[in-house]
Amino acid sequence: MASIEKLPMLQEGYEKLTSELKALREERPKIVDAIEEARAHGDLSENAEYHAAKERQGQVEATIADLEDKISRAQIIDPTTLSGDRIVFGATVTLLDDDDKPVRYQIVGQAEADAKLGKISYNSPLGRALIGRKVEDEVEVTVPSGDKFYVVEKIEFI
Repeated sequence: MASIEKLPMLQEGYEKLTSELKALREERPKIVDAIEEARAHGDLSENAEYHAAKERQGQVEATIADLEDKISRAQIIDPTTLSGDRIVFGATVTLLDDDDKPVRYQIVGQAEADAKLGKISYNSPLGRALIGRKVEDEVEVTVPSGDKFYVVEKIEFI
């Protein structure tokens, strides 16, 4: 029997997914109404409103299925319950870049990642390079703009 791969995420990421799912489920009846209204206009072969509504319905149903799958496999991790001297999922890490400027990231799930907010996916190149590292470890990451070098300055579980 195949094992179902868990998706680690923080509580806020889980809440974001569930609210997105709720909104899409609420949109379903509106799409059905739009399809019915467009169908009432007659010939479906040249009915742009009908085709657009059917396409939107397909997109919504696919997204709902994807969100339901992610939510069913969610493994919610509370970083405040973690400890240790190595970087793990949920850790907030302060790094020093090439110019000794501090940059701070939290290692999160893919659905929560937003580099502008300092949240990087554990699956991103930098996230993968950081997992398992300790304070003062040097980290080299190849990104589209070239190779980046960091030194781990601090690991927090907040």
